[in-house]
Amino acid sequence: MEGAAGESVRTGTGAGDADAEESEDLARVLTVPNLITLVRLACIPLFLWLLFGARHQSAAAVLLAALGATDWVDGFVARRYHQVSTLGKVLDPLADRVLVATAVIAIIVHGAVPVWFGVATLAREAVVSVAVLVLASMGARRIDVLWVGKAGTFALLFAYPAFLLGHGTAGWQLPIRIVAWITGLTGLTLAWIAAASYVPVARRALADGQRRNRSDTGIDGGAA
Repeated sequence: MEGAAGESVRTGTGAGDADAEESEDLARVLTVPNLITLVRLACIPLFLWLLFGARHQSAAAVLLAALGATDWVDGFVARRYHQVSTLGKVLDPLADRVLVATAVIAIIVHGAVPVWFGVATLAREAVVSVAVLVLASMGARRIDVLWVGKAGTFALLFAYPAFLLGHGTAGWQLPIRIVAWITGLTGLTLAWIAAASYVPVARRALADGQRRNRSDTGIDGGAA
């Protein structure tokens, strides 16, 4: 919204050139952030092979932890070096969803986490993903991520590799499992609190988006 307001004060060729440049930037495909996202996606089959093929549980856990820890890198690079693209806006969240779903299902199958815990995690992801699609289709404005949601996601990204690393009978694995449960239950609780907190925010975003759309199409009484 702020960017759009800023563009509205430009006139003549300058505004047209700026719009054309922005469209060209968004249409770019071969960018560093997109490459980072693709590398993260390519690591998902490697994670599955380490876990089920090579049966290197610890290596799979370390790789998963690294993928979770670098979740912010592609978005940071895109904003920092002005390489935001239309493909990146789609690819980045898609990669996150694929990574989370694959990791959770794989760890359930491996037996390192109870089914109920994994299902509760996936259900929350599904609810939020469907809600985002529905709101977007209805013209809602963009909703900023709540801090409680970020905290919950961070805790879960830490907990699942810890569950995997701590799965076993070795003495050193017990403390890791305890830490995994503490962070996992905390993260899952915060994630669902965030999902509930989005309900009033989503209502306001939908109302604002629909009001803006009516204004843009001249339906509002103030529009000529």
